Amino acid sequence: MVKSIASTIEQYLAELPEDRREAIETVREVILDNLPAGYEEVMNWGMITYQVPLEVYPDTYNKQPLMYAALASQKNHMAVYLTSIYLDEDAGKAFETAYRATKKRYDAGKSCVRFRRLEDLPLELIGRSIAAYDPETFVESAKAARSPRKL
Repeated sequence: MVKSIASTIEQYLAELPEDRREAIETVREVILDNLPAGYEEVMNWGMITYQVPLEVYPDTYNKQPLMYAALASQKNHMAVYLTSIYLDEDAGKAFETAYRATKKRYDAGKSCVRFRRLEDLPLELIGRSIAAYDPETFVESAKAARSPRKL
């Protein structure tokens, strides 16, 4: 599956093969257990998405809710998307260092952390990363990232 057209999280999970559904459900539980209050869990962009509601922050560049994290089953892997490690270079470096210290295979892009099996993902680190930013702090980080840099 590349991009789901499921309109609910339950539909999305039901589309997945059993092994992937179990892995995604486990990661979802870690996310929900560590997600600061104020984010909403929805289906958006074909993924399970954790976002800042538009009522809280409507001034996004694309008029869509600001995505904090997401969880998806892609064609060749599963992925957790952590926008915070993309917005903050120091946070991204710290995340990579902590991930590599677990001795698990580090397979990441700018904000996506790819994994083929649940055992490949350091769940405690994912939980800490999710817990790191309340919505207000995350919105401020996103605004700062969009602002022109001052010399």
